[in-house]
Amino acid sequence: MQYRRLGRTDIEVSALCLGTMTFGQQNSEAEAHAQLDRALAAGINFIDTAELYPVPPRAETQGRTEQYISSWLASRSCRDKVTISSKVVGPAGRVNYYRDGTPRLDKANISAAVDASLQRLGTDVIDIYQPHWPERKTNYFGRLGYTVASHDEFIPIQETLQALADVIEAGKIRHIGVSNETPWGVAEYLRLAAAENLPRIVSIQNPYSLLNRSFEIGLAEFSHREDVGLLAYSPLGFGMLTGKYLHGLPENSRLALFDEYTRYSSPESKSATAAYVALARQHDLNPAQMALAYVTSRPFVTSNIIGATALEQLTTNIDSINLTLSDEVLTGIEAIHTRYPNPAP
Repeated sequence: MQYRRLGRTDIEVSALCLGTMTFGQQNSEAEAHAQLDRALAAGINFIDTAELYPVPPRAETQGRTEQYISSWLASRSCRDKVTISSKVVGPAGRVNYYRDGTPRLDKANISAAVDASLQRLGTDVIDIYQPHWPERKTNYFGRLGYTVASHDEFIPIQETLQALADVIEAGKIRHIGVSNETPWGVAEYLRLAAAENLPRIVSIQNPYSLLNRSFEIGLAEFSHREDVGLLAYSPLGFGMLTGKYLHGLPENSRLALFDEYTRYSSPESKSATAAYVALARQHDLNPAQMALAYVTSRPFVTSNIIGATALEQLTTNIDSINLTLSDEVLTGIEAIHTRYPNPAP
């Protein structure tokens, strides 16, 4: 396993991070524990979760993922061996079952969310804590371009950052990051941290894959120059880049079970995927491992968040850490990207 410094902290995290959003929905508690065991044995010391999980979000399952992580930590006595990242929800219509029904990124909501996650996780401190998405109306979750909103009332980032600072001061979280953020948002978090002596973000958790390299356009330079590395989520585009969806929907697969998730399954995405899968097979590579190795190798990536529903899949994904892509493969990837630029933002 490779390890990389998290921002400007003294924390070294594994270049692969275990994503857990299937725990409590597609994976049972026993299966979740088996995945965590396999990841830890492979040298993965970084676990990503959120109060939102499992996905798809539902009131009746909310928080179950953190509970499964908690029972694993308790049974293995390994809290000191892992870095845990969690998140607080912002406002959105489908999450109106949080707190008073109108979750915001303000002091009251952040404080309550942190306390609830700490209780579910069974730990005294969360290592990295992030707003799961911006409160303001902007381009994230599949929107590539920014559109000016006629009405855009939101909690100022300064207020959110101060609320996060208060929780750090209370000793409940160690560091903060952002998720699903834009270049303006990252710049504002950094500006306020410097101007008002508030905590500095250590990471950006955004989507990044062969089907969505939009991070490179406005955010990669922030990662490089400001030491806020990317925690890349959906590096396989919801499994699309494995190639398993090119000829229909396999039974019990994520896209078969949850047909509302169409972000990565457009005709353009399928065409791009077919080209990437063909490239991998041309070079005797596993398509999933090629896609993951590309993400992990990018200089602005701190950790690549992998997930799976089966141990066999997880093992394949973990083994991607041992793959170094040749110049010929990288040239082929760039040629496909030129033909199909960011088909699944």
